[in-house]
Amino acid sequence: MAKDPIPTMVSKSYIIKITTVAALGGLLFGYDTAVIAGAIGFLQQKFDLSPALVGWAASSAIWGCVFGAMVAGYASDKWGRKKVLIITAVLFFLSALGSAIANDLTPFILARFVGGVGVGAASMLSPLYISEVAPAKMRGTLVSVYQLAIVLGINIIYVVNFWISKAGTSEWNIEYGWRYMLGSETIPAIIFFVLLFTVPESPRWLLKKGKDKIARTILVRVNGSQADEIEKEIKSTLKEEKGSLKELFGKRYRMALVIGVVLALFSQITGINAVIYFAPEIFKSIGFGVESALSQTILIGVINTIFTFVALGLIDKAGRRKLLLWGVSGMIICLLGTALCFHFRIYEGPWLLLFILGFIASFATSLGPIPWVIISEIFPTKTRGIAMSFCILILWIGVILITQLTPVLLEEIGGSGTFFIFMVNAIFLLIFTWKFVPETKQKSLEEIEKSWKNENAVEIESKI
Repeated sequence: MAKDPIPTMVSKSYIIKITTVAALGGLLFGYDTAVIAGAIGFLQQKFDLSPALVGWAASSAIWGCVFGAMVAGYASDKWGRKKVLIITAVLFFLSALGSAIANDLTPFILARFVGGVGVGAASMLSPLYISEVAPAKMRGTLVSVYQLAIVLGINIIYVVNFWISKAGTSEWNIEYGWRYMLGSETIPAIIFFVLLFTVPESPRWLLKKGKDKIARTILVRVNGSQADEIEKEIKSTLKEEKGSLKELFGKRYRMALVIGVVLALFSQITGINAVIYFAPEIFKSIGFGVESALSQTILIGVINTIFTFVALGLIDKAGRRKLLLWGVSGMIICLLGTALCFHFRIYEGPWLLLFILGFIASFATSLGPIPWVIISEIFPTKTRGIAMSFCILILWIGVILITQLTPVLLEEIGGSGTFFIFMVNAIFLLIFTWKFVPETKQKSLEEIEKSWKNENAVEIESKI
């Protein structure tokens, strides 16, 4: 019997719809984690927090992220990527509502922890889901849309925080303003929840579960005439894989795991969250007023957005590795400049702001989107969920370290010492990228997986 004819045209609108809905997980990620930037100063006064408790209030959601990242891989491998994403949307809503009505630090921290579980799960599942659906030639760009969504979420909440802070007096903000900031997240959470019911499950997960007919329908709409070939590749690699943790930590994929862990960790401990979370407090500490500090933070968000679009345009052309090398080099220069401005107290004039904006621009074109892309590409299908969970778990541990320690570091060793530490971390990452990170552009997930059979794959691919 002849097979049904396969359309030769890829449904780009279908791909864009799927990517956009999944990327809303990134928007809520950015929204949820950055909302604390505008609220933390008012919270500190409301609950009379010490620097250590300020770090605890800011990082409470991040501990939830660790738990969410830990369980999301297993849950998504068992029940599917889409079902677990729907659960994250519910967690976002409950957290926003709970933290907004909290009248004590303990219930506030518990509510933020719940939201963190959603963020941690979505931070792993959204890029994984997009990578498993996207065609190879567009995968880098489409997974990078997730990072763009994070940036947009950060920008939106920066503007919302600024607008809310101007709606009343300082006393009103201390009592009520921060509640509106945190509660505003219920709106994007509801939108995410509703739209998730309009997208399909990952075709690679469906094939892994033996649901070939449903998977084929999705593959045809996404890949057109290449659907047959891609389906065969997926089934072939699934047969070769055992899907065990032992396989993931074995010799064949060990280097992939090391690369994933290093990129995840150093995307955080090179200072991005110190700027994103604490920028208003940093600017206020060197003489800016509350409104001026918040407006400077909005400018940071705008630069982050612009240069994330630059990354979208280059990642599938220039490649992941080259963007990382150039971007991290720019970060090192700007971190050094920022440290020197703090050391010599160069607060007047544009230099401090320019170095911080340069750091954001360099990060946005490289270390912002690329770790999400590479981590979602380099692992085998059967263990991709649990492998990404492990890497994203390490990422959130890095976020905890930065969020908890930044207020203490700023107080104990000042801005110069803090940003110098970030620069040293960035130098290590630059060397690691140059020596070990492979190029994965324009390759199918199955081609990347097979490349690890060659023990010299990293050396070979890195030179492309």
